[in-house]
Amino acid sequence: MPSPSAEDTSVQQQERPVVRPTDQDEVAAAGSELFGGRVGRWARLGDGPLTPVRVVALVMIGMFALGMVQKIPCYEWAWFRGATSQYTHACYSDIPHLFLGRGFADGLVPYFDRLSNDMQYLEYPVLTGVFMQVAAWLTLTPDSDPIQQREQMYWMVNAGMLMICAVIIAVCTVRTHRRRPWDGLLVALAPAFALTATINWDLLAVALTAAAMLMWSRGRVLAFGILIGLATAAKLYPVLLLGPLLVLCWRAGRWREYGTALLGAGAAWLAVNLPVMLYAPEGWRKFYTFSQERPIDFGSFWLIITQRTGRPIDVETVNTTSMVLMVVLCAGIAGLALTAARRPRFAQLAFLVVAAFILTNKVYSPQYVLWLIPLVVLARPRWRDFLIWQTCEVMYFLGIWFYLAHTSGDKNQGLPQEGYQLAIALHLLGTLYLCALVVRDILRPEKDPVRRDGSDDPSGGVLDGAPDAFAPVTGVRPSGHAARTVTGHPAEPVAVPNRDG
Repeated sequence: MPSPSAEDTSVQQQERPVVRPTDQDEVAAAGSELFGGRVGRWARLGDGPLTPVRVVALVMIGMFALGMVQKIPCYEWAWFRGATSQYTHACYSDIPHLFLGRGFADGLVPYFDRLSNDMQYLEYPVLTGVFMQVAAWLTLTPDSDPIQQREQMYWMVNAGMLMICAVIIAVCTVRTHRRRPWDGLLVALAPAFALTATINWDLLAVALTAAAMLMWSRGRVLAFGILIGLATAAKLYPVLLLGPLLVLCWRAGRWREYGTALLGAGAAWLAVNLPVMLYAPEGWRKFYTFSQERPIDFGSFWLIITQRTGRPIDVETVNTTSMVLMVVLCAGIAGLALTAARRPRFAQLAFLVVAAFILTNKVYSPQYVLWLIPLVVLARPRWRDFLIWQTCEVMYFLGIWFYLAHTSGDKNQGLPQEGYQLAIALHLLGTLYLCALVVRDILRPEKDPVRRDGSDDPSGGVLDGAPDAFAPVTGVRPSGHAARTVTGHPAEPVAVPNRDG
């Protein structure tokens, strides 16, 4: 019997009914009581004006607006009256401060014009610098206006542009898993998303990465590569997704598709970076030299070590050790992908690799949680686990600001060093908790909420339903879903209990 193509598998998925989270998830079912209870058996979902995409987009806009409201104390006065107030109100943002501190208020061109301070050049990747510059052009306040008003307007313009990115992230997440559109509510309702969305410009890279994941799920490998290349031109972490994809395409024998994606990523990255590399090489290099020279900073386990021991660690030692740890973890993830009885889903490995980078890095800024939120939703769409992790991240969000309030204020108000270390530990443990669950889902696919209905890899694109090019080295014969996948036959729905054991 011939194995089904990716297009055939996609058609089969579209014909299956949409998964209702209230039927499979106890927390979602309990939360639905606030809005009238579970969806009825004969309900016609998606036929009216409030389709899942529109609902999730509207919820995202509402939550993003609430995040902006949370920044009102800073917008009105705390950004401009010393450091402590913006920390005690937990409403800090880099955006207004860098408008002045990186020369945008003075009309300096990023990467080409030197700054007056020790930074010399803008320390952001090129596409993020373009985003910042476009926002500066759209900040139409006259130069004669007080700098406070210009900084406020610059933040508002950036917030509007970042809101568009947030909606793109939500919509792409909804469309990536076609049969699970309501999982997008996890992204839209994530409290850490609303709290951190306007701290920095990370949403640009996250939006491009989410769009890339959508393109791959539709089998558009060149578009995926181009978007990953653009995302890497905005932030470094998206390039990590090419690693898991290499392992999965290796196992499935999809070398041509991987090569196309890789070439697209390289071409898109060069198209953005090459002009700046040629005409402003010193400014272009600043991001990379800054990343290497940056000392141990907030949020990392390295900071806990230095604070507990009282001994500083050389930057080169940290860079080398972090790299070794990252390589070891990636090797472990690759080994897991190649030996698991059933080929893991792309989103699962993508989450694990980005989480490994975050856990081993020498800095964890609060907005880095944005990198993980869409990947978590695609890898492990369970409300209980997602909310546990989000609680840890919100605690860390509050912890870093109260710790900075403690260190910057004269009265030592806020969170002492030991309390901040606990906040870091919560962040690390919350992320490790999700990693452990995803690894378990890979080893025991019947625990994977996405595969319970018989799906293989909804975000896998050409990998979805594809047979393995070689049998996994497990020492045992795959059974159940694994046997059907290895032999090339699509997985069939099986009866499973509607609870997460």
